[in-house]
Amino acid sequence: MPKAVWNGAVIAEAADNEVEIVEHNVYFPLERVKPEYLQDSSHTTMCPWKGVASYYDVAVDGKVNKNAAWYYPTPSEAAKAIKGRVAFWHGVEVSL
Repeated sequence: MPKAVWNGAVIAEAADNEVEIVEHNVYFPLERVKPEYLQDSSHTTMCPWKGVASYYDVAVDGKVNKNAAWYYPTPSEAAKAIKGRVAFWHGVEVSL
């Protein structure tokens, strides 16, 4: 069961068949991510084939991991499988 953990808290957890893996990143369905650990960020990046990524800060027990989660609000047609999904990095441990 894929899981994302940071600062001792489980941020996301989903069944194997619920996640999408793209470019070695695990994309969790948004409904499997605990919203209490996410804070909006104004940061964005552009992927040539997926589109514009938006970010969340991950916050646990008063510590904030800036821009540690990202998602594509309107992914390209080629990346439509990750719509409504969130991936993690910057020290968030993701296990399969």
